[in-house]
Amino acid sequence: MSQRTRTRPDTSARALSEAYDTALLDLDGVVYAGGVAVAHAVDALKVAREGGMHLAYVTNNALRTPDAVAEHLTELGVPAVASDVITSAQAVARLIADQVPGGSRVLVVGGEGLRVALRERGLVPVESADDDPVAVVQGYGGPDLAWGRFAEASYAVARGLPWFASNTDLTIPSARGIAPGNGAAVEVVRIATGAEPQVAGKPLPPMHRETILRTGAERPLVVGDRLDTDIEGANVGGVDSLLVLTGVTDAAQLLAAAPKYRPTYVDADLRGLLTGQPEVAAGDGGFGCGGWTAAVRDGELVADGEGAAMDGLRALCAAAWTYAGDGTCGLDAGKALERVGL
Repeated sequence: MSQRTRTRPDTSARALSEAYDTALLDLDGVVYAGGVAVAHAVDALKVAREGGMHLAYVTNNALRTPDAVAEHLTELGVPAVASDVITSAQAVARLIADQVPGGSRVLVVGGEGLRVALRERGLVPVESADDDPVAVVQGYGGPDLAWGRFAEASYAVARGLPWFASNTDLTIPSARGIAPGNGAAVEVVRIATGAEPQVAGKPLPPMHRETILRTGAERPLVVGDRLDTDIEGANVGGVDSLLVLTGVTDAAQLLAAAPKYRPTYVDADLRGLLTGQPEVAAGDGGFGCGGWTAAVRDGELVADGEGAAMDGLRALCAAAWTYAGDGTCGLDAGKALERVGL
């Protein structure tokens, strides 16, 4: 489905879990949402794991420690240990440790996951701008993070201290809907200081480096729900990706995606790991996948045929992305998506 040209395995006849050795799975919106397992996630991951695929959980959420995340996954029915979890807190802690002396104090605005990651790198978390920190780091602190924490960060950044952020996701999925993420909190300090942080999380290279260092993956597949972190991060790292439609990205947003946001594969949920991904074939009438043909006609995306909705979406992606080229597809996709059942 992807328009990228790098060689990838033939997945038309074998499952993604067989073609790739490691799934680098985002958590929020992919495995769970607001602490509750996403539909079909537990069973699909069990089958993939039993088939020999290594499962690693890669999250931009810096709030919880790897131990806490692994415990939560295990409670949901997805057995995991701390070493299976890679967080943006770990990535930003390594980024900071590469730039400051060992034992340095770092002002923390965030949760326990960030503090644990800093200590792992030999750094000392502190709470105040008056505690002689040499750097400032922000990570998602949850809905109860006090407003005064942003003031402490602003005071320190305004004094010229280097400023780091675990990630800049503006939103985060929850059981009740979409909530403000760490990116929204970073904007508060940016507005107050005019400064720019160094960012570690997806889609940037520090997170990819952390993930590969900790997993040793040779044929990784990034699995996520966000175009601007999971999928862009995979493209930056030069690895294949699977977008699942259980989180923040919907089908219309996928069709409009610019090249850097386009996944290799798309499926409704994590059951997509257990199946092959049918090829999309170009023909005179447009692009075919399964029982569907999609094309751009008279300035409109159209779909004809019948069959699985995901096959219709894959054909529509090929038509929309070919039409858009290096840009974004601004064509109305509503009728075509309704036609394929989305």
